[in-house]
Amino acid sequence: MISEKTAVSALVTDWSRIKKDSPAPGIQRQMVIGQNVMVVRFTFEPFLVTPEHTHPHEQMTLVVQGKVKFFIEGEVKIVSPGDVLHFPPHNRHGATMLDEEVVLIDIFSPIREDFLDAPKTNGNNPAK
Repeated sequence: MISEKTAVSALVTDWSRIKKDSPAPGIQRQMVIGQNVMVVRFTFEPFLVTPEHTHPHEQMTLVVQGKVKFFIEGEVKIVSPGDVLHFPPHNRHGATMLDEEVVLIDIFSPIREDFLDAPKTNGNNPAK
């Protein structure tokens, strides 16, 4: 977490300059981390399943590419590019990627400290 005394400047960049890591097979992740919010770009291989889970963070998800079957509090929702999802804290959710690569932008508040501490492997992106 960033200290209140740490000076923070504005950032203007694009995803090609953000380091990629692979938190699990079939998943690429890029993160932009602010003081109280983080934006995470995930790329998932087709048919990949993310198990249902909860977390104390509020989450907004923007579907950029592909179709996804989400399981949200026991209900099934099929989402596609342009759709926006909101997961309040402690909301149970999971997803199955359908038959194409999926790109999602997740916005979390507060910052997912567990993402910062998790072991990572570098992707093929030369930007590190």
